[in-house]
Amino acid sequence: MEIRDFMIYDVIQVKKDETVRELLRKLVKNKIGGVPVVDDQNNLVGMVSDGDVIRALSPKEQTVIDFYSMVLLLEKQQAKESIMKVMNETVEKIMTNRKLFYVYPDDPFEKALKILSRHHYKKIPVINRAGRVVGVISRGDVIRFINQNILDQ
Repeated sequence: MEIRDFMIYDVIQVKKDETVRELLRKLVKNKIGGVPVVDDQNNLVGMVSDGDVIRALSPKEQTVIDFYSMVLLLEKQQAKESIMKVMNETVEKIMTNRKLFYVYPDDPFEKALKILSRHHYKKIPVINRAGRVVGVISRGDVIRFINQNILDQ
């Protein structure tokens, strides 16, 4: 079994110069938690998730992890100003681009399992040999694939 057998080909992605506001609209509209980040040539340059947004919103001087707790700590206006500042930042400023894992369409199924389990990622970009994003796979895609193609046989 290869990655191409269960990857999602219709990729929702963002450009690195899009704003966090535009990112959030895509995440909410498509009911997803993260997307690949690409340059103008559609080359993979990073990944960005709802977790990256929450980390960007967290007060730097506090140890607050939970977004809702952060809102309680700050005055309402100060919180709104902080949120709006992050919303106007580019995705490039909050994305993950270190230790970026990806797979190729012809990689074995087991490679995706290894990355998803060892590195606790929820989603992995699939790129072609030129470095362009051609799909994504998620934990849910793997579970559905196992259920439909292995357990149901």
